[in-house]
Amino acid sequence: MHCQGVHRKNRGVDFNGPVVPFDRRQSLRRLADESFDVLVVGGGITGAGCALDAATRGLRVALVEANDFASGTSSKSSKLVHGGLRYLQNGELRLVYEALAERQILAENAPHLVQMLPFLLPIFHDGGFIDRRLARGLGLAMWGYDLTGGLRYGKLHDRLSQSEALTRFPTLDATRLAYAYVYYDATADDARLTLTIARTASYYGAAVANYSPVQSLMHDRDGRVVGATVEADGAEIAIRARVVINACGVWSDRIRAMDPGATAPMIRPAKGVHITVPRSLIRNEIAAVLPVPGDKRTVFVVPWGDFTYVGTTDTDYDGTIDDPRCTDDDIAYLLRTINAALKPPISRDDIVGAWAGLRPLVALSGARGRRARDLSRRHLVHSAASGLITVTGGKLTTYRRMSEQTIDRAIRALGRHGHRCLTARVPLVGAERFEPGTADSHLAARFGTEAGAVRALTRQAGLERPLIPGLPYLRAEVVFAARHEMARTVDDVLSRRTRARILARRASVAAAADVAMLLGAELGLSPEVQRAQVTTYRTRVDDAE
Repeated sequence: MHCQGVHRKNRGVDFNGPVVPFDRRQSLRRLADESFDVLVVGGGITGAGCALDAATRGLRVALVEANDFASGTSSKSSKLVHGGLRYLQNGELRLVYEALAERQILAENAPHLVQMLPFLLPIFHDGGFIDRRLARGLGLAMWGYDLTGGLRYGKLHDRLSQSEALTRFPTLDATRLAYAYVYYDATADDARLTLTIARTASYYGAAVANYSPVQSLMHDRDGRVVGATVEADGAEIAIRARVVINACGVWSDRIRAMDPGATAPMIRPAKGVHITVPRSLIRNEIAAVLPVPGDKRTVFVVPWGDFTYVGTTDTDYDGTIDDPRCTDDDIAYLLRTINAALKPPISRDDIVGAWAGLRPLVALSGARGRRARDLSRRHLVHSAASGLITVTGGKLTTYRRMSEQTIDRAIRALGRHGHRCLTARVPLVGAERFEPGTADSHLAARFGTEAGAVRALTRQAGLERPLIPGLPYLRAEVVFAARHEMARTVDDVLSRRTRARILARRASVAAAADVAMLLGAELGLSPEVQRAQVTTYRTRVDDAE
């Protein structure tokens, strides 16, 4: 790697060579046999980021995830790597500045995963849902966005005439559209980004395993946390670690409850819902930000291949955190918002995918009575009397900064010195010597310089075929996911290794048996297990509708 100070044995690595290994069985053996400096609990983007940060500093690191990597909030975001224009309007200048700085770092460290994306902000005539009298203030906010980070991209916002705006987004209601602004942010597949960070942490020496839920925390006679007991494949593993980091997002309070010194709940979940429709119905060349009629919120309209997704809602949530659902009210809210700006309207029958996720907002003092949408997206790093470190809150874009501050805390707890953070200059797996603009844009944008390994699999009979008609994913990608990405179930493949479930849910159900067969051949799954996984996947999709 080109990053100075990282393990000497890793310098000069060429990701065009062999695929970076990601072996769950080997990790489970290490979890049982070794002692670690740091155990990270939680395989979302924050936990994966903590593991990468600690491993690149030379610490002995373990990471365990109860389900699959990014199976919670980190696969259900708006998939944007951005500063957050609305946070600037709320006066959170520091948050926006930090996020835009992190956006630039991530774009440099993962150029295959992060793509720049222009955003349209339409201004409607009086009587529309943005009063033109507010446009002057909005223009000032745009300049503020440029100055706090947009200049790093070499792109400044611009004002477009009505006709220019309609060229890029032709289904906007021309009778109400006055003009528009365009500014620049970025997008990334959140689940693949999380997985890639976890794989990079493994490359730097971390022992990483999914489907290894924590059963209890281990304490010494003085009440200090010294590890955790996990269950994996029917066996119990006691993981010894000098520092334990709780990075479980909305599930953080469950881990804290295993610590006798835990205080009041720390997490206040907020639900976000997105819907997916065929892009041909909206025909947007670029993304857009649409204010909600009669509300202070906005929703994003983002192109994704042949599809466009719309979201998010931002509402308080008091249901089960294990399985948030898209309700009829959620869907109606998003349809009202987009149909207030479009002609012709989108109907519920047009929706081909949907997803709901929970943001782990921090329940700070003074937040009681405030709506979820009004709460800050700042993060919190908390140390308990037992030594348990909990990191929560924040946003997808700022995961690296959150991880840096968390591992700084762990370094102090370990009594170490001189182990500075290196991740600002650590390319993720697939990024080293990656050259944009390759002929196979689909595989390159998902695998970077490992795309050649996936392409090689297509030489095997049948693996060159599409996994699902109308989607770009290949059957070879299922085999690669099983061999090199720790995919273990049909849901892992269709919901996260690919994004078939949120792009075309019904078609993904039809492909479930094919996925199970391919996984079965790679993982040695019996026909009974394959059928059970297919049934489970179909039930989950049916229940979500």
